[in-house]
Amino acid sequence: MSQNEASTLPAAMRVVLTGSESVGKTTLAAELARHYAAEVVPEFVRDYAASRGAPLGFGDHGPIAKGQMALEDAAIARARTARTPLVVQDTDLVSTVVYCDHYFGRCPLWIEEMARARLADLYLLLDIDVPWVADGVRDRGDRRPEMHAFFVSRLQALRARVTVIHGPWESRRALAVAAIDALLAGR
Repeated sequence: MSQNEASTLPAAMRVVLTGSESVGKTTLAAELARHYAAEVVPEFVRDYAASRGAPLGFGDHGPIAKGQMALEDAAIARARTARTPLVVQDTDLVSTVVYCDHYFGRCPLWIEEMARARLADLYLLLDIDVPWVADGVRDRGDRRPEMHAFFVSRLQALRARVTVIHGPWESRRALAVAAIDALLAGR
């Protein structure tokens, strides 16, 4: 594909599932990607943390952010040639900023700047009104209200377009589909 042809392709719309631990982001992202035949971007940090075999440190956030951006960029490039240029993301750099701030009290400025520059078209903020499930990686079950408030605050500060997804598991998908349908209709 020539550079001229690439510049005439539609921009991919990005929808990010975000929020505290154990609210169904990964499951819902996969369901939405299937529903829309869209690209899905997994959460880079999960595999990164598993491969480290040790608790993450402040210095890990640079590689985490770069890995997440690489996954996103690859999916966006593929989506631009799809019938519906939509990318569904399990997370993005906003989560990296929130967790870095939470665990270390600060985040590298370049990651904050990239989170702002790469802001998605829509954030589906999953509420904490479902049971928390331990999985060996999650460690903030007792602090979900605090973490949820951090996500709300950060998304508001970024002036992100947000739809809150709440209620029982069965209704979350319907709320998410309605929000994405409205986004696509406004394209």
